[in-house]
Amino acid sequence: MAANDARASTTPLIERRSIDYIPEAERHGRLFSQFTLWMGANLQITAIVTGALAVVLGGDVFWSLIGLLVGQLIGGGVMALHAAQGPKLGLPQMISSRVQFGVYGAAIPIVLVCLMYLGFTATGTVLSGQALGQLFGVSDSVGILIFASVIVLVTVLGYRVIHFIGRVASVIGVIAFVYLFSRLMSQTDVGALLQIRHFSWSSFLLAVSLAASWQIAFGPYVADYSRYLPSDTSSLKTFLAAGAGSVIGAQVAMILGVFAAAMSNGQFAGHEVAYIVGLSGTGVTAALLYFSIAFGKVTISTLNSYGSFMCIATIISGFRGRLEVTRLQRLVFVLAIVGTATLIALLGQHSFLGAFKSFILFLLAFFTPWSAINLVDYYCITRERYDVPALADPNGRYGRWNLLGISVYVFGVLVQLPFISTKFYTGPLVAALGDVDISWIIGLVLPAALYYLCAKKWHGTVPDQLILPTEQGAIPRTNGLAAQA
Repeated sequence: MAANDARASTTPLIERRSIDYIPEAERHGRLFSQFTLWMGANLQITAIVTGALAVVLGGDVFWSLIGLLVGQLIGGGVMALHAAQGPKLGLPQMISSRVQFGVYGAAIPIVLVCLMYLGFTATGTVLSGQALGQLFGVSDSVGILIFASVIVLVTVLGYRVIHFIGRVASVIGVIAFVYLFSRLMSQTDVGALLQIRHFSWSSFLLAVSLAASWQIAFGPYVADYSRYLPSDTSSLKTFLAAGAGSVIGAQVAMILGVFAAAMSNGQFAGHEVAYIVGLSGTGVTAALLYFSIAFGKVTISTLNSYGSFMCIATIISGFRGRLEVTRLQRLVFVLAIVGTATLIALLGQHSFLGAFKSFILFLLAFFTPWSAINLVDYYCITRERYDVPALADPNGRYGRWNLLGISVYVFGVLVQLPFISTKFYTGPLVAALGDVDISWIIGLVLPAALYYLCAKKWHGTVPDQLILPTEQGAIPRTNGLAAQA
């Protein structure tokens, strides 16, 4: 532990690495930081809004709370299984997809992940802009621009600062949520709300889907923030630390959203931030809550921007064989990413709630199949035996395009289409199922089963053990994963 602390103390504030392997000599951090990071990422206003949707869209309080919890546990389990890969591989999450999709083929899910980052950053920026606008007495648009500037700074600084922000956000979030819950309990009859129980499968499964999609959407980047942990870190403990932080934080936030929406008499939608802060009154307390809302969004918005930067680096390195990222180049990438998300936020800020619900549900069609394939391969087929240097060699063990992984992924997306129900698209079987969207269940189960059966028979060569780069501080420069940032 002392050696681990010493490594952390000598690690530069501005992160040097990006998509390259983290050598053992640079590993640092503790499992508790995984808990605080993911709790801080979930104790925030967007999670409140997500929970509120279960009621805004027709559910009662009791069954919405149960459905959200079920979704948290299912989705959180998937998310935490990805987190456990970080210390073992020492790599960002999406690079490991080259095992299942090929060095070039992995760009297919990675491009979609980048779109997810942009969407979540934009929607979070809208709510943060509302909070900062109220705090500083400026327009929401100016608040959005202020928030975007903070995100650029933290993202450029990198891993250590992100974890520090996560710890601070957890403390601020706990204090703010305890206060908001106490105010809410004093203003409404919670017992009476819980006694209203009108179960319907459509409303219940909507709540499950909202929470499950919230958690599963972390899967493509959760290992990015556990990859610096020592390689001998227990996979089970990593699973529990990241999963517990994410599930507890999200469920607490969504419970608050459910009760807030239930007592709002229709005033919540369209005025989410102002309504939540209005529970506390005005003056200094309201100002502090506006600050806590904006600060709470810093963590998750930074995760999105940081992950997007590494995804872009991963795509380029796959096709060009080598990518060195200077600090200036990193800054340019981050400015482009955050700038695009900010533009989306400015253009879409006035129709946020409905668009957000459709966005997060539609995302499931693209990320549940990827998650199913990645997890089945890692835990059941290769069983952690990756050839890390080969991940950068198009002519190596994993090849350019893995037709098995790509085909199962396409199947996983297509097989969901009849069951999807969003504003973007509604499948032909949705009405027959009582307008219940079960696409995410189909997208997890069927691709996982198909990939397992096919990969057991036609998998490529699997090494006898995990093969890591030579411990010289980085992957050799000839293999394309050496990226100095």
